Amino acid sequence: MSTTLAEQALLLPPDEIGAALLGLPESQWFERKGGRISAKKAAETAIAFANAEGGVLVVGVSNGRVDGVTPRLRNDLQQMALDHTEPAVPARVDLVDVDDEEGQRHQVVVVRVAVGDQVVYATKADKVFLRVGDENRELSYTQRRELTFDRGQAAFERTPMDGELDPGLTDSYATAVGSSDPSRLLKARGLVLDDGRTTVGCLLLFGDHPQAQLPQAHVRVVRHRGTTAETGTRQQLLADVRIEGPIPHQLVEARRVIKEQLPVRQALGADGRFGPVGIVPEDAWMEGLVNAVVHRSYSISGDHIRVTVFDDRIEFESPGRFPGIVDLSDPPALTRFARNPRIARVCADLRFGQELGEGIHRMFEEMRLAGLADPEYHQTAGSVQLTLRASPVDRELDARLPPRWRQAMTIIRDSGRSSTGDVQDALGVSRPLTIRLLRAMEEAGLITWVGKSEKDPRAYWQPRVE
Repeated sequence: MSTTLAEQALLLPPDEIGAALLGLPESQWFERKGGRISAKKAAETAIAFANAEGGVLVVGVSNGRVDGVTPRLRNDLQQMALDHTEPAVPARVDLVDVDDEEGQRHQVVVVRVAVGDQVVYATKADKVFLRVGDENRELSYTQRRELTFDRGQAAFERTPMDGELDPGLTDSYATAVGSSDPSRLLKARGLVLDDGRTTVGCLLLFGDHPQAQLPQAHVRVVRHRGTTAETGTRQQLLADVRIEGPIPHQLVEARRVIKEQLPVRQALGADGRFGPVGIVPEDAWMEGLVNAVVHRSYSISGDHIRVTVFDDRIEFESPGRFPGIVDLSDPPALTRFARNPRIARVCADLRFGQELGEGIHRMFEEMRLAGLADPEYHQTAGSVQLTLRASPVDRELDARLPPRWRQAMTIIRDSGRSSTGDVQDALGVSRPLTIRLLRAMEEAGLITWVGKSEKDPRAYWQPRVE
């Protein structure tokens, strides 16, 4: 929801604000605190917001009631940035009148936190917090060091860059978030500098034609017949579409093109009838698309986002590796980090997808609900690759398998066919152990060996087909 609903609630009459704020879920960009909190504790949320994508903290509304703040706490919160954060959190502190259920008026403090250009930490405790979903997550020393490096790399979207903006887009954005002044809104979001210069992020989001200055900032959708990208005379390229324009346009147009190119299958719909649906759930691949566009490294020139559609899967490749703070060993539990926090904030305002951590979690949920294999993430030297396969998975069977069997089954299933050496390399165990494992899985009826002889160099294992 970004901060849009919170800001809309704060514009209501005093007798309606309390109920509206209490009815909002806490999120990546919004949190409530009661009037008994200390400024030092409230600073943790402000720090977490600044190290992520900014947000709104309301103090004096929590636990189902409006209790307001005392004059002392109000003063402490106004000095919070100077007293408890280093460097000072970029925040604006306002007082708002709010009535409780009995009609008694209180003052609550609204802290609007902008994105920090540097990593912000708690002065006295020397701790760093990062907003992840509705939590303030304390970072380890290694994570803090990686965040410092990644924050420096993320500064590209704040780089000044000349370019014409599309007034229609900026007006539409202002309308979407309930602002009457687009220019002031863009400055508040950090997209236009104090001296009036536009930034890379602003141009990418609202530029008339961003590719004039940033030719790498486009999406390419390619459709191949079959399950491999052949070359030369064997190539069966069905479509190759280049999508340019500002990011909101790219997301809308890329969605249309992918829907057109994605193979379909017959499935039971919500209306109880069978009909054609994409081989991969739209909610899953749309999150993949949004994450690729929002979180790619736009500073890498000469490369673009590629979406490749095959008969059995869809692949996304986005320039720029995951930041160092992200651990790929458990994708559903990825720590949130936005390489382009201001771009991510605007796309959230415009309701494009979920935030990085939640979006990835949602992809896994959608694929599992459809009975398909989990999303696969892979990093190259300079990019992130995501594969969404239309491979059905028996999850009840998987749950009963021993851990190493399950890992080997995933390797073979995801590749479609794997040699003994492929499985050995992926498992990191000895060849004799790998062979014993694969033979046991074969005897259990899980996999099948395909080859002309025992020494066939092209022999492979594949999931058993009934």
